[in-house]
Amino acid sequence: MAKKLDKIVVVDIEATCWEGKNPEGMENDIIEIGICFLDVNTGAIEDNRGILVIPERSTISPFCTELTTITPELIEKEGITFQEALRIIKKDYDTPSRPWASYGAYDLNQFKKQCTALGRGYPFGPSHINVKTLFALKNKLGHELGMDGALKYLNIPLEGTHHRGIDDAKNIAKILKVIL
Repeated sequence: MAKKLDKIVVVDIEATCWEGKNPEGMENDIIEIGICFLDVNTGAIEDNRGILVIPERSTISPFCTELTTITPELIEKEGITFQEALRIIKKDYDTPSRPWASYGAYDLNQFKKQCTALGRGYPFGPSHINVKTLFALKNKLGHELGMDGALKYLNIPLEGTHHRGIDDAKNIAKILKVIL
């Protein structure tokens, strides 16, 4: 279980994607890790950043760029290896010791799959909060809403660009702040 309960690490990833099925030989790779802290006591959202990651098993499709605004050129200019990104989030956000949250289970599953496939250590502790499910339960909705739908439900404007990890992590933190 989490050892430090002062802050929740909120994460949103973007990964390589294609319209329809993955092309042969291509696997979804994380290309951005959006991350921030939600201070449990004050509700402050702190240390929001986006870490661009060089895909190791795929390329960025035009569909992916259209969805995320992340281009191959941006990754070439600012991207770091997945291994280095994992080191940064563990060191700067103490992810093994803190609870972490994402909107749905995609981020959790993608991290586990990619870490296993590439032989990298999983960077998080066991305490994961699925904000999507928690939001639906808290509001007695009977079904889950997408992140933008939850923001609309709460009358909170979507900040930044949807499907950019840096912006979505902050938006998810705002939803979690209301829940808490």
